Amino acid sequence: MTDSGALAMTNTDKNSYREKAVSRYSSLFTLPSARKNYLLLSLQCILTGISIFMVYSPSLQSFFLGLTLGVMLFLVTCFCNYVTCRWILRDDLILDFRRTSFLSFISNSLLSILMLLDFIIFRSYRAASIQLKATSLGVFCSLALRILVFQSISFVSLWRIGVSIVLQPSLFLVTLFAPGFLPFEPYGNISLKLGVAAFAAFLFVQLLIRSLDRIGLRTVGIPSIKLFRAFLANWTEGFVEPLEDVFKRMSEERDIKVSMITFRSRNGMKAMIVVPSLHPGPFKNVGSSCIPSMIQRALEEKFRCVVSVPHGISGHELDLASQSENVKVLNHILKVEFADFKSQASPFLRVKKEDVTADCQTFGEYAFVIITLSPNTMEDLPLELREMIAYEAEKQGFSSVLTVDAHNSISGYFDAEKVKKPVLNVVSFILEEAARAPRSKFEVGAAKVVPPDFSIQNGMGPGGISIIVVNVDGQKTAYITIDGNNMISGLREKILSEVKSLGIDYSEVMTTDTHAVNAVVLNSLGYHPVGEAISHEKLIQYIKDGIKEALGNLEPAEASWHDVTVPKVKVIGERQIDNLCLIVDEVSKKTKKNSIILFSIFTALLSALLLFIF
Repeated sequence: MTDSGALAMTNTDKNSYREKAVSRYSSLFTLPSARKNYLLLSLQCILTGISIFMVYSPSLQSFFLGLTLGVMLFLVTCFCNYVTCRWILRDDLILDFRRTSFLSFISNSLLSILMLLDFIIFRSYRAASIQLKATSLGVFCSLALRILVFQSISFVSLWRIGVSIVLQPSLFLVTLFAPGFLPFEPYGNISLKLGVAAFAAFLFVQLLIRSLDRIGLRTVGIPSIKLFRAFLANWTEGFVEPLEDVFKRMSEERDIKVSMITFRSRNGMKAMIVVPSLHPGPFKNVGSSCIPSMIQRALEEKFRCVVSVPHGISGHELDLASQSENVKVLNHILKVEFADFKSQASPFLRVKKEDVTADCQTFGEYAFVIITLSPNTMEDLPLELREMIAYEAEKQGFSSVLTVDAHNSISGYFDAEKVKKPVLNVVSFILEEAARAPRSKFEVGAAKVVPPDFSIQNGMGPGGISIIVVNVDGQKTAYITIDGNNMISGLREKILSEVKSLGIDYSEVMTTDTHAVNAVVLNSLGYHPVGEAISHEKLIQYIKDGIKEALGNLEPAEASWHDVTVPKVKVIGERQIDNLCLIVDEVSKKTKKNSIILFSIFTALLSALLLFIF
């Protein structure tokens, strides 16, 4: 599919490709531990040695000869893997001794099984010598796997990759042939057969890689294998540079708006709500995935107050391309100086219609709006809603509006286009109500809780839980922000019900949509939404403890609003996100299809060559 084809995708197609791309991470598997690797490799080598001798000539002496050969094979394999990792691949990002040893276990197994077939044929037909035709197929399969893995994953030069591919299998075979106890055919014939098999393996893998690379080159101008290598370096080892280099090549420049409201008491800054128009993605530590907690930490250090960074109306089209772009945004935010504080606020308002809940509270001539679809699924809202809501706020006389996508319920499919109209209708209605609401002086209390027993693997980012309580004429409202990516359906309602016992009249739970928690666990989503892998009772208790602390430090406050625009920020862009997701899906399909076709052709040709020519 060309670029224009990707642009012509419907929203349903986009969602489908994005969901499939995200789910690819969950298809990864974890390798055995180093100890299990040694055990598997030693068993494989010893069983290979014993099986070959016992099939050739079953006896106690053959058993001990086979055991000796097996130990030698194990030592040779370990030595080759050590040399490969310690010297040949010494600065590679991914291939370490554990991964290389596991690859040797798999490739050795393929070779040994087919080699054993040669010995069974030799015993059955009582041939004069072992012809190693099945072994040649084993060399083809074994080397094809090693070439594909090393060439797809390694970051080192081609000659170092080539040496790494052939060193271990070559010495493995030399060890098998060297003792001279077994009746192999002349070594000249063996070398020719194995050489043909090795060449066939190389040719097979190059054709396969070239067919896959064309997908990436056609779609985004980058070979698919290079993209795969960059993703894998991040997923397995956390390296960001290879992937961010790719993203920077694909990026486009956008102006990023960051809206902030800060609350000041007589003792200084009390709390702050920051809503950037960028998106915290795409995953783990890449791009702007960690930016909610980065903004939180930077502003906390500067202003010495509680900072909440809920999710604005944005999607993956506004993922920042690199860490340097994060720094650019942070530098602009940190230059902000707040002025023109307002001491008047409206009561908290809530309207629910058409499965949409909208919350609104005003501070001076500014409106703070929160949108949730809970308990129905809520994912990223359409970007155009942000400008539509800003226009509605302007019609009602507000100077600006800070709109939050609460991102607090996930349970199934989400149709962003379907919810756009009802969301706008409900927000327009509540803005109209808020414009007529009375204004009074207000109080603010704040607290931050970082649960020590919740981690990113559980779905909790480093920002923890931020709580801001606003008291207007005795009406107490708690704004609860959790540094996580969405929340399981129903948990929001449970939290809202529980905190009422503390004298809270209204509350709302929001998540930051941090993607620091994404691509760190192997499940269907690639992450745990808040509440899926943590105790609800513990979470609610942490929230209640925070609210008690915030209620305990309530004091008269005033609010100041500031909008900052960061120019020319490099973002990945919606078109490129869709293209990347399309590549992931197409490469996955084509790998299965092309590898089966090419493998069938090459094994058939090699088998015919071995049977009728050699």
